[in-house]
Amino acid sequence: MDLKEAIIYTDGGSRGNPGIAGIGILIEDKDGNVIREISQYVGEQTNNVAEYKALSRGLEAALDLGIEKLTCYLDSELVVKQIKGEYKVKNERMIPMYNMVMPLIKKFKSFEIIHIRRELNKRADQLANEAMDNK
Repeated sequence: MDLKEAIIYTDGGSRGNPGIAGIGILIEDKDGNVIREISQYVGEQTNNVAEYKALSRGLEAALDLGIEKLTCYLDSELVVKQIKGEYKVKNERMIPMYNMVMPLIKKFKSFEIIHIRRELNKRADQLANEAMDNK
């Protein structure tokens, strides 16, 4: 399959902050067809670390698929604004997460990150919850 352009929805969550954490990633082609779903337990993490881990894993999966043009949808306003440079990354625990994601983003020919309301990110949220349920 020749796939140059895709959309990903990512979500990370934790039960407790920090607590049991999971990530969910939905990768679709530009026509809305599901290419891949990822549901993964990521240990004891804060919610924000889980959000970054979900984005990072989604970017890696997109690169593995050979995607060049990527649009990412997240319901974490903090992560979106940090990636866009609208917020500084001040928290010590978040700096390595940010530094892990930025080089991955640079590998895409085209990259866009967009904040969406939680109810528009249902499948990624379900996948994150499944990861926590099935840890």
